[in-house]
Amino acid sequence: MTSSEAEDRPGLLLRLAGPLQSWGEKSHFTERDTARFPTRSGVIGMLAAALGRKRGEPLDDLTALSLTVREDRPGVMTTDLHTVGGGLPNRDTVTTAEGKKRGGATATLLSHRDYLADAAFTVALTSTLGGPDAEALDRYAEALREPRWPFYLGRRSCPPEGPVLLARSDRALEELVGLPVSAERAKGAGPSHLVFLSDEPLDALPVPEEWESSPADESARPTSTINDDPRSFHPKRRTYRVRPLYRRTVAVPEERFAGLGAPYLAALEKHLAEHRVPSEEGMTP
Repeated sequence: MTSSEAEDRPGLLLRLAGPLQSWGEKSHFTERDTARFPTRSGVIGMLAAALGRKRGEPLDDLTALSLTVREDRPGVMTTDLHTVGGGLPNRDTVTTAEGKKRGGATATLLSHRDYLADAAFTVALTSTLGGPDAEALDRYAEALREPRWPFYLGRRSCPPEGPVLLARSDRALEELVGLPVSAERAKGAGPSHLVFLSDEPLDALPVPEEWESSPADESARPTSTINDDPRSFHPKRRTYRVRPLYRRTVAVPEERFAGLGAPYLAALEKHLAEHRVPSEEGMTP
């Protein structure tokens, strides 16, 4: 992907923030983990819910979207202990794989569930070559504004703290770099490093030349892989594919950090109004 292609990439800009988030990566039975950032399967699942897609319906148009995440606040990892089935009559306890009911000492199930507390991410969902066209992107944006089914930040107990859709942009990656950062910085502290994560190489991410960043050639190679590319959400045939994970660290100037709460929202609204393009009208949060 060339620099001009990155700048011209149409897509959706999202804000994923809330008291808790949980983006399962390797969850298994009673151990429910979370990735440190929004996963492809989690974000595509949100969009599928907003569109009213049933779990067995095709995802080809949605999986053709590329995901780039900016870590505004990485959050704090926390673990919650859950109990299920304790203190209930046998008929109301958890059902076993054989269809029977648990009883006695096995009636209570313990599970550990990981969350990211106080995290905030800004996300660009962009159309790839041969992917969704402008009309489809408009339809996705409308669904996120008025979802058919409610969506959440990875788990049902993690609702977003406000509107998820920021804008429908014709230059989504350029906007992702320039949007105000939802985090505080002490005055005079200088630039602070933000991490960008993507399923595509980040060497062409449109970062201003005066900003320091990790070497472009390093951003062109994946740093790891993650099994979060969904093929099907069917409850009996959930299927995911391994995809590469690209990372780039950028030193963002102090003035880009807009703080928390009302100051951040005011800076965000001002930025979106000043950088509005015709296709984005009426999309402010």
